[in-house]
Amino acid sequence: MKKKLLTAVIVIVLLVVLLNPGGKYNKMVTLDEGVSAAWSQVENQYQRRLDLVPNLVATVRGAADFEKETLTAVTEARAKASRTNIDVKDAQEFAEFQANQRGLSSALSRLLLVMEQYPELKATQQFSDLSVQLEGTENRIATERGRYNEVAKEYNVYVRKFPNNIWALIYSFDKANLFEATEGAEEAPVVDFGDANTEE
Repeated sequence: MKKKLLTAVIVIVLLVVLLNPGGKYNKMVTLDEGVSAAWSQVENQYQRRLDLVPNLVATVRGAADFEKETLTAVTEARAKASRTNIDVKDAQEFAEFQANQRGLSSALSRLLLVMEQYPELKATQQFSDLSVQLEGTENRIATERGRYNEVAKEYNVYVRKFPNNIWALIYSFDKANLFEATEGAEEAPVVDFGDANTEE
């Protein structure tokens, strides 16, 4: 009986050592912090775009007879997209965030199409500067989203593997959501300002 008990204790100790819950927890914390850091960079780029919108709207508003409906749509889309600080592990929040960002991208695209009718506006230095900044920001958004997805995927794989998934459940390490391209959105939005001077 004592021999069986001793064997059981040894097996349990070995399992605990082999599974190393402390090491797994620390690894999950490290990967989780990586996800948070990558998300912060995504937030920064979306915030940069949000900061550009009022200047773009103010510049366009000065053009004679510019469609107020288009400007209103951009302003409303910006308001919806202004919440960038979300829980990336909450599927509903993440889906709403993506939908709001797509809405702003769509509104900006419509604004840029309408602006094609105003060559005098496109020729101004202020508009030229904003166009360069907006184009650069769209590229940065795409880059940071890609980096976030890589880090989040590594974290997700780690917390879903056995026996890590047991410790993840115990310590409440939930899966991080990933950006998914919507149909027709495989690439970053193309910001084309025609004759606008886009030299850096």
